[in-house]
Amino acid sequence: MSVTVQTHGFDQLDAALAQFTKASARNILKRAATEALEPMADEMRNRAPEANVNGGRLKDAIGVSDKLGPRQKGLNRRNAAATFVEVHAGVADVGGKHLPSGVQQEFGNENHSPQPFVRPAWEQEKMDTLDRLRVALADEIAKATARAQRRAANAAARAARAAAPRVPAPIVSVVP
Repeated sequence: MSVTVQTHGFDQLDAALAQFTKASARNILKRAATEALEPMADEMRNRAPEANVNGGRLKDAIGVSDKLGPRQKGLNRRNAAATFVEVHAGVADVGGKHLPSGVQQEFGNENHSPQPFVRPAWEQEKMDTLDRLRVALADEIAKATARAQRRAANAAARAARAAAPRVPAPIVSVVP
């Protein structure tokens, strides 16, 4: 099964992000992607099995983050330099330890049948996630633009105060 998604507006997105520093643009993208992916992670949690697996709850390990665990970094190393921002939704390493139960539940093994929770959540949320991302990007860019304008206005006000001639305060003496 293949999915075709038509995208447009990336030139405008690049132009909008170009007005910010690289760090600000990266933060805008991270915040928007995290916001857009959170409902998908919620759906994964809703579909994940209830039982404790390997001493931990699978539902508690599902989240959204721009960070990968040590094991995940090793598996994803080949793609690290190719992207500006990555945000992941799914089963995270918990306490620095890999929780293999996510893969076992999703795909099954010789002792237990599959109980998929990631793929159905993806199928249900994929188009809504793209819509949420579009809205979140617009909101984050607007907020960052407003912050930059406030900073510029404050900097101009400070510069004007610094450039203004200082008039010494009158010396008042009280003579009894």
